[in-house]
Amino acid sequence: MSKSFVFVTGNANKLKEVKAILATGDSGIEVTNQAVDVPELQGTTQEIAKAKAATAAKIIGAPCVTEDTALCFEAMGGLPGPYIKDFLGTLGHDGLNKMLAGFGNTNAYALCTFAYCEPGSEPILFEGRTDGRIVPARGPTNFGWDPIFEPVEGNGRTYAEMDGAAKNAISHRYRALEKLRAYLAAK
Repeated sequence: MSKSFVFVTGNANKLKEVKAILATGDSGIEVTNQAVDVPELQGTTQEIAKAKAATAAKIIGAPCVTEDTALCFEAMGGLPGPYIKDFLGTLGHDGLNKMLAGFGNTNAYALCTFAYCEPGSEPILFEGRTDGRIVPARGPTNFGWDPIFEPVEGNGRTYAEMDGAAKNAISHRYRALEKLRAYLAAK
């Protein structure tokens, strides 16, 4: 079985992080990328990931991996969750902070779901989670919600304030990708 896959993304930052994480430990996993137009679905993170991966594998005709990232606010029962991209685009970093103003609870977690799918097969999910809290934006604003997420393990820094190696060592993406790496290594 193949130890290569197409990472379905047009996001250069995500591709860079995935390649950096997989480069550690000489995994022997080859990653290429391709932007594929798949429908933006609604549902749980797991439902969305499975549907996207199955659609992408059918379109590409090769093993592929999709990624869905969620930012879940404890006070809001897990919202905005998989819809964080739309919330961020509409409200911005400051607006996301204001959403929590009346709750008195800024606890949150970042959830990454990788879905691996070979054409004609059922997608397999790999999830990683990092706990933290929502804070006023600090650090560079070039990568989504990183400036407002301060992981518990971040020594008081937001994802945006960390260098790539520090973030990759504790991130939700790293934790999910490690599970995917172990699966592919065992194939």
